[in-house]
Amino acid sequence: MVVRLPVSLPPVIRDLVPGVIAGPELDPSGKRVIITGASGTFGRAIAQALTARGAHVVGLDLAPRKDDPVTVIATDITDDSSVHDGVARAIDELGGLDILINNAGIGGPAPAELPPGAEVYRQLEINLLGTWRVTAAAKDALVASRGRVVVVASRAAVFQLPIAAAYGVSKRAVVAYADALRLELAPHVTVSTVYPSMVRSPIHDSTRQAGLSLEGVSHFESLDGVVHAIVTSSLARTAPRDVATSGRGILEFLIARHAPALLDRLVQRTVTDRLDAGAFDDAELATGMLRRRRRGTPAA
Repeated sequence: MVVRLPVSLPPVIRDLVPGVIAGPELDPSGKRVIITGASGTFGRAIAQALTARGAHVVGLDLAPRKDDPVTVIATDITDDSSVHDGVARAIDELGGLDILINNAGIGGPAPAELPPGAEVYRQLEINLLGTWRVTAAAKDALVASRGRVVVVASRAAVFQLPIAAAYGVSKRAVVAYADALRLELAPHVTVSTVYPSMVRSPIHDSTRQAGLSLEGVSHFESLDGVVHAIVTSSLARTAPRDVATSGRGILEFLIARHAPALLDRLVQRTVTDRLDAGAFDDAELATGMLRRRRRGTPAA
């Protein structure tokens, strides 16, 4: 949902995107890259962008597609043996590994007020533990090449929204994993974390089906901008630590980090407006918030 920010982003800051990671790049020609979630919206676009620049890319995905732009190995990142075999095959095909892009992820509604169910476990298993498994399997090859790990997190890691607790928790946790990995593997392997906002893709289908559609409510950003940020993070000679994918993203990131109470108030006001407008009347998962709002208590 759109949280209306009290100020617009100054042009001097907006112009820094993607300039925050501009500068000398590694030569992409011949770089050996693994991308998880390679058959999805982000993965396919990232693979195309890197191969167009001369990189050698192999993907991992639970359900490879016939029209994938690169070789994609069927891999279930929730399964230890599947990850071991898939990563080993990819590294063997590439002849080593320079860059691992942990892109695979899923979303879906899961209120924090309800006991954790299958949806919560599914998102943690894929978004957090899947990233952990794949990275651990690729670690030795990355150390040997003094390579890089890019973790695709989400703005939700710092900018939490109600009814999306599982996604926010999984993405905040994967940021903590990336931060720990950075410290453990330095200086042999660098680690960058990218924070996309919402891009139109099937990841939002389950939210729409639950009566919590983001259409007309959320601020979507361009796929091209997200892909550019991920590719640039992968190839920057000096690895960036945290990368927002838009000017608005920088502002949201700064508010979340330095004025979290302000962010809470902005989110709560937006949620209350949406509840009062009837946007979630048909959403079973919003029943608790609707009931409390109609009793005159805060919605979130």
